[in-house]
Amino acid sequence: MKALVTGFEPFGGESVNPALEAVLRLPLVLDALEIATAPLPSVFGRALVALEDALVTTRPDIVLCVGQAGGRAELSLERVAINVDDARIPDNDGQQPIDRPVVVGGPAAYFATLPIKAAVAALREAGLPAAVSNSAGTFLCNHVFYGLMNEAAAGGRFRGGFLHVPYLPSQAARVPGAPSMALEQIVEGIAIILQVAATRADDLAVSEGALS
Repeated sequence: MKALVTGFEPFGGESVNPALEAVLRLPLVLDALEIATAPLPSVFGRALVALEDALVTTRPDIVLCVGQAGGRAELSLERVAINVDDARIPDNDGQQPIDRPVVVGGPAAYFATLPIKAAVAALREAGLPAAVSNSAGTFLCNHVFYGLMNEAAAGGRFRGGFLHVPYLPSQAARVPGAPSMALEQIVEGIAIILQVAATRADDLAVSEGALS
């Protein structure tokens, strides 16, 4: 089996993005799972082009997109992506879409097809704070999550989902009171999610991710 894991470049004035830093530290092989990684630009539209290119190149069985969620204290596996771009800040190209669909004419929402609750249970068992989240926001993370699941719905033969990760300690040091997580823990968490996804049967993964 092959997994594709993506992470965003820094945005919002930050010099680092924990998502990309963690993704770039993943091993090439995890048990029987081959891992390919791809950086995504923090730009509406261009991020989806980069994602589509990576999907074509790698032809993965599992796709996990990873993004930063400053202010969250847990590894948050997202349940649902919604068809709206509504940016509170500009992206790295200065775009700030308001109330715009990710895909014109697309459905209102897509559910993740990774086994999100099983993965959260495994993360907690490993001593990592984790939770299922019901909102991926309306910025670039949701933009890419929706685009990913739209590709799956259009015939992509992969299971997909999205993980939000907290700030790194170095980032939280500049935001008094903000929670953080060590980079090593984020890398470990991503690896656990991939292992769970690789060992779950397709029918269970789809039903659990979509309906639980």
